[in-house]
Amino acid sequence: MIIKNGKVALTGNDRFFEVDIKVEEGIIIEIGKNLSEDTKILDADGLLIFPGGIDPHVHFNDPGYTFNEDFYHGSCAAASGGITTVIDMPCTSIPPVTNKKNLFTKLNIIKQKAIVDFGLFGGVSSQSFEQGYSQNMEELSNYVLGFKTYFISVMENFGHLNHSQFKKVLKKAKDLNLPVLLHAEDYDYVTKATEILEKEGNSPIHYYNSRPEKAEMLAIASAVKLANKIGADLHIVHIGTAKAVKFIKKSNSTCETEPHYLEFDINDFNRIGSPLKTTPPVKLPVNKKKLWELLSNGNINFVASDHAPCPEKVKNTGSIWTDYAGIPGCGTLLPYMFSEGYMKGRLSLSRFVKVTSENASKRYGIFHKKGSIEVGKEADFVLIDPKRDWIVKGQEFYSKGKITPFEGMKFKGKIIKTILRGKVIYDYKKGILAEKGYGKFLKS
Repeated sequence: MIIKNGKVALTGNDRFFEVDIKVEEGIIIEIGKNLSEDTKILDADGLLIFPGGIDPHVHFNDPGYTFNEDFYHGSCAAASGGITTVIDMPCTSIPPVTNKKNLFTKLNIIKQKAIVDFGLFGGVSSQSFEQGYSQNMEELSNYVLGFKTYFISVMENFGHLNHSQFKKVLKKAKDLNLPVLLHAEDYDYVTKATEILEKEGNSPIHYYNSRPEKAEMLAIASAVKLANKIGADLHIVHIGTAKAVKFIKKSNSTCETEPHYLEFDINDFNRIGSPLKTTPPVKLPVNKKKLWELLSNGNINFVASDHAPCPEKVKNTGSIWTDYAGIPGCGTLLPYMFSEGYMKGRLSLSRFVKVTSENASKRYGIFHKKGSIEVGKEADFVLIDPKRDWIVKGQEFYSKGKITPFEGMKFKGKIIKTILRGKVIYDYKKGILAEKGYGKFLKS
């Protein structure tokens, strides 16, 4: 296949290149002008061609919680949003991916459903310390792209770590040369604040006040300090507090943010209600502009969706305290960043490519295959028409989750095709074109 007539975003450049891309057996074999036409031609006239998006933080809930989402619907949503690779979290499946046996239980199920390529994170929970965490981490290390941990958790089968346990995990992960990912909210602060505020009221502002900026800053400051002492490889997920990034900047740690922290704040949470409820929650308005700046200048490494949908009855229980905390996001991640980041001038072209594909690929050890349009890489692309607008409608999502805080927003730029390893897996007119199981399992 040769893709012709499009404008191609090549890594490290702030302008597009009018070049052809030749693909054989799923690999980019040549990039240049007027390439030989002795094969199938894909005409990309009027379209922008980017590397396939990478979403390094999804909860596809498979197996065990498939009433919320499963790997087929989640990966279809990803493909429709220009995402060709996802990395799934270990905590929202039964059993959780805390040992090799559990990993293969999960892998044998999801590999039959995946539309996009996927990696997995291993997990270390409080329960892991009763089950030989060190040996389990060693056995998982050949298969996972990192280890996910929590400083606070409401999951019965995936408890939070105290600082002593977290320190041990950092040391072991350092020996295994893998990163540790942390959900960073201070346990003591959130637990006590929640106890008080649940008695005071039932509104988004009460929920926010139980987990404000201070809770995130306390957790990140302590985690970074521990990682620095050990020399461990730490990554903080879903940053919503701009000031917290200052701790990360003084270390070798990295971090990610998400579209809902860039777009919404506590005022929107009060207006929208539980469709915007996430953990951590969106924060004060001052954070949004600063988060965009930190993302643009490289202090925040990349974006992720934290895709975690649920049915309406779980999202709307009648209490902000029991409403499910999570939203569908992998289908809107790249379109949002293109529309509100690149098209509005908040991100340069090269920075857009880095935060939606390249940097996550490098961070998790798959850049030899993914993350840029280069000869020898897998032929993963997203083709966008920058002149078309579209309106977000949750009921049209491929995800099982239909409730989105982005409902009704108009995005500039429409995804026309998503291509994975040279195969068109999504077309805006024809829908999903890949069969279940087309997605491949990725190791570091």
